[in-house]
Amino acid sequence: MIYDAVIVGSGFSAIATVCNLVELLPQSASVAVIGDDPGFGRGTAYRTELYLHRLNVPAGRMSLFPDRPNAFVDWLREHKRPLDAGDFASRQDYGLYIRDSLAALLRNKKPRCRVDFIKAKATGCVERYGGALGFQLDNGNEIAGRSIVLCLGVGNATLPVDLSQLSADARAHIVENPWRLSWLRRVQTGDSVCILGSGLTMIDQALALFAHGFTGHVTVLSRRGLVPLAHVSHPKPPLEIDVGALPTQLSELLHVFRHESRHGDDWRRLMDGLRPQTQALWSRLPDAERRRFLRHALPWWNIHRHRVAPDVFLRFDGMIQSGQISVRAGYLLDVEGARPLTLRYRPRGKKLVTSIQADWIVNCTGMERAGIAHSPLLQEMRRQGLIEADPLGLGIVVDKQSRIPRSEGTDTVIYAVGALTAGQFWEITAVPDIRIQARSVAQAIAGKV
Repeated sequence: MIYDAVIVGSGFSAIATVCNLVELLPQSASVAVIGDDPGFGRGTAYRTELYLHRLNVPAGRMSLFPDRPNAFVDWLREHKRPLDAGDFASRQDYGLYIRDSLAALLRNKKPRCRVDFIKAKATGCVERYGGALGFQLDNGNEIAGRSIVLCLGVGNATLPVDLSQLSADARAHIVENPWRLSWLRRVQTGDSVCILGSGLTMIDQALALFAHGFTGHVTVLSRRGLVPLAHVSHPKPPLEIDVGALPTQLSELLHVFRHESRHGDDWRRLMDGLRPQTQALWSRLPDAERRRFLRHALPWWNIHRHRVAPDVFLRFDGMIQSGQISVRAGYLLDVEGARPLTLRYRPRGKKLVTSIQADWIVNCTGMERAGIAHSPLLQEMRRQGLIEADPLGLGIVVDKQSRIPRSEGTDTVIYAVGALTAGQFWEITAVPDIRIQARSVAQAIAGKV
């Protein structure tokens, strides 16, 4: 069977695209969704069950549908969650909202398109006659579609050192994927833990660790020792920013931003004003300035842009003030020994090499940059010339309509939604951006059917 649309992936980008296609496609159309994640649509972020794991965007901006901004807040009220639009809901609740939204669309008695969920992993692809692209699955089957939407996320970043020389026992005390929360049960209450990386994942895992009764010490090590800043409970109105009037040289741009921050009443007003304009600003930057941003400014952008809920920050900061958590800035050189493990690192700005000893090492360096190395399917598609890697390592090349450029005469249109399109859009990993992109792609597909 050849489907009108095939969606490859099972995270938020996929479910947002499916929901929009169900609303827009005629009853005669057909959609296949290929994914092997049992928590379809919820992904890693929204499958957590720990109440301390919160969204870092207020509930009022987390609707699955751009034309129904209050949908998530309404769902919270219907499910007896006493939260307002400016509050920060739990990620578990958001995952349940996503699940319920899709289920409601599929249960609706109104005529709708056919949707088949294929629990498998796409491992290869081949051009088929009739203007379709076929995907070979790891269960031996093949699925073909006239329009393709790649909704593949990014993998967990690997540790920046070689661990192959360590013993099996030592490697057993290195947590490479912290979102498999079973590691928390293996840590003794008085153990010492070193978390590598100081972003949002680190805060999530540190809070989870102490919530499980941990009483030991946590050392956080990252290149710059920067941790995410906090939202405020009652934010001031965002600044009005004319992106077209901003300079396109990074040094001049940062000068403008610093001036606004120092002379304004709250730097968050600047960041909130930039929030809806970030894609437009990115599109104006030359490639050389984009590279400079990624090399020099990205860590500072991240801590100001990707903030945490006020009460979560207070809880985390209290642990730092009490000495339960300490944060160090430095470059990790190697890991050696058995329990306790020894991490040798060079403190930032110094030549002296020092070390940390820990019973456990937890990889919280975050998600890898949106490349294609983690995906055999994407690598195969590149080998066939179906896709091209973004020159900055930010996913794959797409145009402003999220389409992958293809040679003349090919009937199949391939789109990408989410992190894979970061090279074109930059700000495309958060719900407010992905939902708009998913709607736009669904509208383009529906226009062809």
